[in-house]
Amino acid sequence: MYTQERTAMANLVVGGPVAVNSYDNAIVAALVENRPVMLVHAFNGGYLRPVELKEDSHDKGVKLATALDPTVKDAQGHLWHITPAGFFGQRPLYFIESAAGQVSPKPIGAGGTDVGRGDDGAPKPQRRRITVHQDAPKSTADTVQVGLPDKVGDKWRGKNGAVEDTQLWVVTVTPWGGITFVPITHPDAILGFKDHAVAADSEVRLTYNWGGDFTGTVINTFYPRLPSEWSVPYHHVFT
Repeated sequence: MYTQERTAMANLVVGGPVAVNSYDNAIVAALVENRPVMLVHAFNGGYLRPVELKEDSHDKGVKLATALDPTVKDAQGHLWHITPAGFFGQRPLYFIESAAGQVSPKPIGAGGTDVGRGDDGAPKPQRRRITVHQDAPKSTADTVQVGLPDKVGDKWRGKNGAVEDTQLWVVTVTPWGGITFVPITHPDAILGFKDHAVAADSEVRLTYNWGGDFTGTVINTFYPRLPSEWSVPYHHVFT
């Protein structure tokens, strides 16, 4: 069911109409308000995190963790920004950016360049993004990396000369209130897991979207969780 105060916004951000449930406040915050959120898997409650948390790592991928240890929490490795990035036709596009290893840009007078500014006028921080390999999902190699556009390897750069091509995602809100990520470079694929295994430390891959239900191992659906909502309803991995 739609919630009254969110119906219009939910339709706007996903190109709806879609059915969303009471968690749509977190979905809207993730997509529009750019609050950092946890991406919690619907099947086992694990959360996405970069394999490497450091800001200078650009050649490591993403995994599904089932324990929130202090190191990850302190580095904000459990938090992601889903940042608006233009349109593909009428569908909004987004970057999936890690809050871990976030770098504040240098002032322009100190050798920095203007990378854009937020609504408050402050320069936008540099964040590493989930980047898709050009040969995914047919390649058995790593198919996603977390890195800055100018730091990832050539096979993770846009085929058409635009570095951002391989970092743009269509975000689809599912009828059960989760979200699924589809890369624009591979529209028949979704963000999934190696060997379709939704288990602790599963490596994130692109996988062909063959269909299935939200608890299956092919359709991989994530529920956004705001920091204030970590404990509901998939809290068993943290206790």
